[in-house]
Amino acid sequence: MRRQQGFSLMEVMVVVAIVGIIAAVAMPAYAKYVLETRRAAATSCMNELAQFMERVYTGSMNYGQSNGVATVLPQTSCRIDLDNFYAFSLNAAAQTFVLTAAPKGPQLKDISCATLTLNQAGLRTAAGSNTATIVRKCWG
Repeated sequence: MRRQQGFSLMEVMVVVAIVGIIAAVAMPAYAKYVLETRRAAATSCMNELAQFMERVYTGSMNYGQSNGVATVLPQTSCRIDLDNFYAFSLNAAAQTFVLTAAPKGPQLKDISCATLTLNQAGLRTAAGSNTATIVRKCWG
């Protein structure tokens, strides 16, 4: 009598079903983790850009202009890395500024935090709210 080698169709189907169940549980958790990681990178980048704005103000006593030229956000490595996921913008006046990171592309799925803002006073908002719970959740 010859010995049978390999797997039966039933054994293969059980393994496929188990892998499918694991993937169904793991993929949403992974997608959420990716969104949160990108958001954390965006908040870090906004802090870096706020430091840049403070350096501009220190040099010219004006957030909106540096040496007579309108202030423009620098192309930092964090902005380049996040270019497919967030659009960074600056609204600056003489004594105030507001940095905004608006989600785009795949990051639009991050509806709980959505657009992040940071101003010269350090006030942080997410999804248009500055409540402590939202800020803690979205800004870390």
